[in-house]
Formats: sequence, C-alpha cells, structure tokens
Amino acid sequence: MSTFHMYFNLGLSHIADFKGYDHILFIITLCAVYIINDWKKILILITAFTVGHSITLILATFDIIRIAGEWIEFMIPVTILVTAIANIIQRKESFSNIHHKFKYFMALFFGLIHGLGFSNYLRALLSSEKSLAGPLFSFNLGVELGQLLIVACFLLLGVIFVNLLNTKQREWNLVFSGAGMGVSLILIFERLPF
Repeated sequence: MSTFHMYFNLGLSHIADFKGYDHILFIITLCAVYIINDWKKILILITAFTVGHSITLILATFDIIRIAGEWIEFMIPVTILVTAIANIIQRKESFSNIHHKFKYFMALFFGLIHGLGFSNYLRALLSSEKSLAGPLFSFNLGVELGQLLIVACFLLLGVIFVNLLNTKQREWNLVFSGAGMGVSLILIFERLPF
C-alpha cells in the first residue's frame, strides 16, 4: 500500500470512527439546519471546517503550535454546544447571507480547534516519515471525504424524514441540535480541565 493510500485511509477511518463521535456529532450538529437543497452551502461549510483543521494539523505537526490535550478535548464539545445553541435559537428555516457567512467563519474557527484534536494522533503517526507534506495532504483528503460521507448519510436521512415522512424542518433541527447540546454538555463536564 502506498503512503498516500495509507494516510488517506487513516484520515477516512479516523473521522468515521465512532470512538471519535464528538467530531461526527459536530458535523451533524453543524448541518442540522440544512436540507438536501442546501447542498452547496453545506459543501462550503464542511470545506471551511476542513480548512480550519488542516491549518492547525499542519502547525501542530510541524510543532509550531502546542496546546495541552486536556484543553483541546474540553473545547471540542464547547464547539458542539455553541453550534447547537445557534441552531436552536434560529427561528426561520431560511436565513440571510450574513448568517451563512457567520456560520462559515464559525466552522473555520471550530475546525482550528478540532484540528488540534487530530494533531497528537497524527504527530505520533508521522514521526517516522521523512517528508510530511504528502502524508498530511492525503490524511486531510481522507478526513474531508469521511466528513462528506457523514453529511451525505445525514442528508439522505433528512430526505426520508423531512421530504417523505413530512417531518417539519424545525423539528428535525431541534432533534439533532438538542442531541448535540445534550451530549456536548455531558462531555464538557467530563472533560473539565480545571
């Protein structure tokens, strides 16, 4: 197996691994307000998240930035909580371009935090590599594909419930945002770093 395939598969399996359910929960919470017709907005949102965590993965892998793991693990559920609250207080099913831009910025910023969560894992894997650029690129590509697969499954589920079973979009949002809020609060209290 080539280095590209190895790190691509690691990135894909890392994001899709249910042991890292906090990352999956963030992606689902981030997308809870959208339906299949919003796929372009979701693609930009997920890519903004990927850009954010790619930046911190690179910085952390090259040892330019280091933050204590317990703070990172604490901040990840905080990002889920903030996203869930933003979704719940949103009353309208459609919202302004300013709101979308804010969500893109939020996804980018939260991606920075989530990237730090990947960094310790990836730094240990890359310690034996001579060149880091290729493995970093293929790992990030695997993570992006994994995220897009999670989003595709979530949107397909949304089509079934919202479009076919006539669940109201607001109820759909509240169920997943509420779940994100509940789980994130538990994780925050479990991971208090102080």
